[in-house]
Amino acid sequence: MPAAPGTGSGTGAGPGIDPRDCVFLTNEDSNTLVVIDPKTNTVESTINLTSFDEDPRPPFRYVTAGVAPTHAAMIHKPLYHGCIDAHGAVPSPDGRLLSTSGRGSSNIYLIDAEQRRVIGNTPNPAAGPTTNPERLGSGLLLGREPHEPTFTRNGKELWVTLRGEDRIAILDVDRAVRQLNGADSAGSTAVRQFLPTLNGPAQVWFNREGTLAFVASQKVSQVDVFRVNPGADGHSQPQRVTTLDISVQDKPGFTPFLKTTPDGAEVWFSHKLADALSCRSTQGGFELVDSVSLGMGARPNHVEFVSNVRGSVVYASLARIDGGGPDLLSRQSLRIGAQPRDGLDDPLHLEGLK
Repeated sequence: MPAAPGTGSGTGAGPGIDPRDCVFLTNEDSNTLVVIDPKTNTVESTINLTSFDEDPRPPFRYVTAGVAPTHAAMIHKPLYHGCIDAHGAVPSPDGRLLSTSGRGSSNIYLIDAEQRRVIGNTPNPAAGPTTNPERLGSGLLLGREPHEPTFTRNGKELWVTLRGEDRIAILDVDRAVRQLNGADSAGSTAVRQFLPTLNGPAQVWFNREGTLAFVASQKVSQVDVFRVNPGADGHSQPQRVTTLDISVQDKPGFTPFLKTTPDGAEVWFSHKLADALSCRSTQGGFELVDSVSLGMGARPNHVEFVSNVRGSVVYASLARIDGGGPDLLSRQSLRIGAQPRDGLDDPLHLEGLK
């Protein structure tokens, strides 16, 4: 993600790289976020979401008596209060904030993208030469399996699907920052409302104008569409428009991710267990535009887009290439829209990510 103005350093940026740019990578197993400098392709820093090293004594300490226990053993220690299963790194529209979810700890964290620090952390009274100087905050507790938080287009709200439930937590971003910093009055909450939706909501994504929200599911073969209805203060007053039946494209009912194209005309879905992608119009009746089979065992996960003078393509990460998935070299290019675009001659091979 591009960092907010003033956060970068150095002047040796290559073509297309702003000196302020940085990449945030979430590590679900270690519960850390790595910050990568794209100018040099090196690790700039690491943001810690664990409480392993907040106290020099066992059982807080990650390394005990010279032995490093397994990660799973550490996060189940009774005094551990850090993040469990950090998942996703979602920037606010202005690049000032970053949100990540603790899937296993049922909370989300907000991160200051400029300062590279977790909002809500406090000075650690037990800090020493080898102890973390910050105590990790508890984040915001929302519900079972929060997954892939998404900021509204105006940045006023954060919509968080609760994958283990049937609702979306809608947060006031400014109030969330105040609550995490302890600046709000006692008893106040950043959650504006819990929006009922389909069972097992996996992710929400907004159209380019920010007027519609699309919600995919990992439990049912459906997509909910909501009208956002932002008020004068920028906060939403959501209303369900329709529920789409996608059982033909996703018979198993397992669609973890979706995203709209840069031009806003289409919304693409990854149907992980169906080994396919599909796209629909973001207009009118949200008609099916295309469905693309990727071969048995492909297990598509995230989708991303590239548009340039040669055309527009969609990339999909494949989750099971190392487990007997399809031959990457035999895959054909995926072109945005029902018809191929002129000027794109080279095939696009899908990138396999574990």
